[in-house]
Amino acid sequence: MNTFNIMLTSINDVKNFVNIVNKYDFDVDLTSGRYVVDAKSIMGIFSLDLSKPIRVDIHSDNAQALIDEMAQFKVD
Repeated sequence: MNTFNIMLTSINDVKNFVNIVNKYDFDVDLTSGRYVVDAKSIMGIFSLDLSKPIRVDIHSDNAQALIDEMAQFKVD
């Protein structure tokens, strides 16, 4: 499993993020506080507090291509 933080600051960021994640067949979760949602669900993402960094959990050990595509959203 791979874990890192991202920021989604606009509606376009959310749409682009969901389009990227949906290209892959493994599970990806987003965690904000005590809420965990499916990263492939645009409605789920909009239920999170997008003003703070969101933790991404990728449930695959072969996810480097996805991680590379998400680089634009990563924060420390």
